[in-house]
Amino acid sequence: MAQLTNTFETYDAVGNREDLQDIIYDITPTDTPFMSAIGQGTATFTKHEWQTDSLASPSSNAQVEGDDSASAAMSATTRVFNYTQISSKPVMVSGTQLAVDHAGVADELSYQLSKAGKELKRDMELDLTGKTDATAGSGNGGAARKSRGFESWTVTNNTYGSGGSNSSGSVTDGTQRALTESILKTELKNCFDNGGTPDMLLVGSFNKQKVSGFTGNSTRMDMAEDRSLIATIDVYVSDFGELKVVPNRVLRGSGRSALLVETDMFATGYLRPFTQEERAKTGDAEKRALTVEWTLIAKNEASSATIADLTTS
Repeated sequence: MAQLTNTFETYDAVGNREDLQDIIYDITPTDTPFMSAIGQGTATFTKHEWQTDSLASPSSNAQVEGDDSASAAMSATTRVFNYTQISSKPVMVSGTQLAVDHAGVADELSYQLSKAGKELKRDMELDLTGKTDATAGSGNGGAARKSRGFESWTVTNNTYGSGGSNSSGSVTDGTQRALTESILKTELKNCFDNGGTPDMLLVGSFNKQKVSGFTGNSTRMDMAEDRSLIATIDVYVSDFGELKVVPNRVLRGSGRSALLVETDMFATGYLRPFTQEERAKTGDAEKRALTVEWTLIAKNEASSATIADLTTS
């Protein structure tokens, strides 16, 4: 049907209000499974130290009745350390932007600070799970202090592709290879033999699907009520206990490493918790910064393992 002559329509109008919904949808995932699963602690200096100890190996122990037993050799504790790392996100909003009417935001500065907080946690997740070794920094505008990441910590139990290694915390990437159930079982055994019982496996999206294809103790649940088959592994039942399989979007290299974690043996130590700081006003803008100073505490690195140099596609 043809439009009547002189019909005034939306294409001609200039005064119609825009249809801009009063909501802003956050399309970026904010989950940080490693940081959320491990504990929290407190640091009191930039070089955070703690002590570890171990029991003597078991031996046959039979004493003669009435005998005066000899003094056993005592072993000292081991001092372990990590450096605190300063992570920060600056926020600056102009006076005009604060004054204008916004869609979806009641307060632009508060919104930007909230967004920066989510970004800061994702940055921490990347560094907490990463391969960086502890770095003291140089101060006076030089190199920043860096916390030792999980991959660097796991010197006792790890497996790398050809050419890869972890030499006392210094990680070298090797040739990537496929994740197999045999590799996973070997590292679970190594953790157990060294006193650990990992309860979480962190993997990238590609290797989450690989784990779902494992045939040994695959958790394939048959839902009797609707006859559907859930072909995924959220819990892997190993010879040494149950292992929660958790996909992580923030692992370095799109998940080129899988992390076997005993979550009770790691913690984030805070020298300074998440703090909002007001910066000096040097122009027509409000300046803030979100800052946190933290370190990764490894109570027993031998409890866990890194399966490195995995293919991701």
